[in-house]
Formats: sequence, structure tokens, C-alpha cells
Amino acid sequence: MARQILSGIRVLELGQLIAGPFAAKTLADFGADIIKIEPPGNGDPLRKWRMLHEGTSVWWESQSRSKQSVCVDLRQAEGQEVVRSLAAQADVLIENFRPGTMEKWGLSWETLHALNPRLIMLRISGYGQTGPKSQEPGFAAIGEAMAGLRYLNGEPGRAPVRAGLSLGDTIAGLHGALGVLLALYERDARGGQGQVIDAALYESIFNLTESLLPEYSVFGAVREPAGAALPGIAPSNAYPSHDGTFVLIAGNGDGIFTRLMQMIGRPDLAADPGLARNDGRAARVVELDAAIAAWTSTRDIETILTAMREAGVPSGRIYSVADIAQDPHFQSRAAIAHITSAAGAEVDMPAVFPLLSQNPGAIRHRAPVLGEHTDAVLRDAGIDEPTIAKLRQAGVIA
Repeated sequence: MARQILSGIRVLELGQLIAGPFAAKTLADFGADIIKIEPPGNGDPLRKWRMLHEGTSVWWESQSRSKQSVCVDLRQAEGQEVVRSLAAQADVLIENFRPGTMEKWGLSWETLHALNPRLIMLRISGYGQTGPKSQEPGFAAIGEAMAGLRYLNGEPGRAPVRAGLSLGDTIAGLHGALGVLLALYERDARGGQGQVIDAALYESIFNLTESLLPEYSVFGAVREPAGAALPGIAPSNAYPSHDGTFVLIAGNGDGIFTRLMQMIGRPDLAADPGLARNDGRAARVVELDAAIAAWTSTRDIETILTAMREAGVPSGRIYSVADIAQDPHFQSRAAIAHITSAAGAEVDMPAVFPLLSQNPGAIRHRAPVLGEHTDAVLRDAGIDEPTIAKLRQAGVIA
């Protein structure tokens, strides 16, 4: 295995469920050592989310790969002192509790920075650490709604829908991981100190909203839900096939549009000067979508995709997870990792992305069972065996 870029970086993960743990998983994939702090008894609630194998969520197996599990009761003063001892030796601390929780536990930035000036603290929350909504609970769905994503998701005139995934959490986790990398660079390459990264779920989604705000600020335009279409970019939509499925076709490049029209037997549209640029096509998108749908609806999806490939037009089927699991392109790029859980389940999951040519990421070991590494991590932190035994007897650790 090639040396991983974050090898030797120690991360203390205090978060639960998705956002903070996803940031830590991303760092773990590229070599960081993750010490995950979990409450004794049940551990991270994600262990019981959705489908379970032998009592443990298979989601947990993906989210917590390459991590170590240490059980500490943060509600007890002795548990808080254990975390302070671990933080004093860490490079990064990640938490995604409601703002004020870490302060209540005696784990504020000021306290931890005084113990370890090199510590970087990633704080992920619904609305950020400041502002009038900072103390409110915020989940991914709420952040997506506040940032404008939920308003756009759906068909015109119908109730907004969610994407089916917790995008607010995972995208906030990616922003948080990026923040950690920037802070590590500042600290290690430029002689800086540790700092706080304040990542809000709603801001992470808001950062991806493209032209929404610029268009509103200049034109007063509010982008509305458009189903499978991409408003203002044409033609790009999901079109029906003869066998009852839909195919995505993106013919919105100028040259691509010409090839697409010629291929579907509409040279008149290909040669129309009013359709040579996107603004002209956007104004006549209903006409263009109808022409494409008239052609696709009389052909099965394989015939459509073959014709699109030959014409150099971006297109694709809409995959279910079953399609992903069987797709030869996923397999050829080793995009699916295969892990055996502690309970013996063979679990497939997304591999490590992005791909690095010299220092690729890797999944180093399976997700931990609850408290699997408590003793080893505490010993490594300099806590002696009698103290560990005392802490366990008092229920501070497990």
C-alpha cells in the first residue's frame, strides 16, 4: 500500500449520525487515524439506522470504516477529562452537536486550544455557531429547505420532494473535510496554529446553488421547480422510451445539439439559426423536448443509447442501486469496495474517491464494534491500567 497523504494525522471524532462522521470517514480514507468517541451502551445511533445485520446497521459499516471505537460517557466529569487528554494529543477534533453542547461539557474551543494550540476543531451544525438560529436543532432536510434546494426539487405545482439521501449532512461533511485540509496546510506548511472551522448544513447546500441568487439579485427571477428538466439550459431532460423507462439526454452544447437533431431526423431544427445558441433553444424548449420525445418514445432504451453514443450526445439510463452493483464500468474502476463486517456480513460500499495516482486512499479495516479500541487508545494516551479499570467500574468508559 502506498503511503497515504494523511498518515500520522490523529482525528478525534465526537460527532454522531452523518455529518461529522462523514467528514471523519473522508479523512480516514486518505490515511488519518480516527478515534471515534461513542456513548457507552448503545454507541452512535447510526448503528441502529435502517437495515440491520446481526443487530448492526450496514450503513454503519460504510460510515465507520477505518475508525477506532472508544466508549466514553461525556456527561460525566471524568469522561470529559478523558476527552481533554485525548484532544491534547490530537491534530483534529470533529463534533456535530448543537452549539453550546461542547461548552456545557467543558470542551469549548478556548479550553481545548489552551491545552493544544495546534488542535484544529471542525464544528458542524444546522445553522452555524453564530446567528439568530444557531441554537435551534437542524437536520439535513431542514438545511436543504432553508438553502433553496427543497424548493426546486419536484414537479411544477406539486409538493417539493427530497432527494432520497441526506445531502445536507454529507455535503456539509465534505465542506468540513475541505476545511480541515486547509487548516492543516496553514498550520503545517505555513507555521500557523490550530483554528476553528464553522460548517453549517444550510450554508454547505447554499454553496451549491449555482445561479439562484445571482439571477434573483439582478433580474428578480425566482427559479421554480422543473421536474427532470434543467431550466434555462436546453435541451436537457428525461425522455420516455418505448419500453416504459426514461433516458437522460443532454443535448445542450451547441455542436451536440446539431448532431442530436440530425440523428433524430430533424435537420430543420439543426439548421435553424434561432437554435444555434442556448438562449434561443431555451426559449423554444417545449418544442425541442417534444421533438426528442417523439423520437425516443418509439425506440427501446438500448437502441436510444447506442444511437446517442454514435452521435456523440451525452446520455444515460437512470440507475437503481441494483444497476450500480452490476454495472461493468463501476467494476472496471474498482468503484465498489467489499468489506467483511465484524459479524461476518459481506458488505459492498462506495470505494475511496477521488482517485490519486501516487497516494491513493484505502479502506484499512472494517468498522469497529462498540468500544473495541477503548483500552488500547487510552493506554496510548498515557492512562495507566488502574485508572482505566477505575473508569470502567464507574461506567465512565466501556
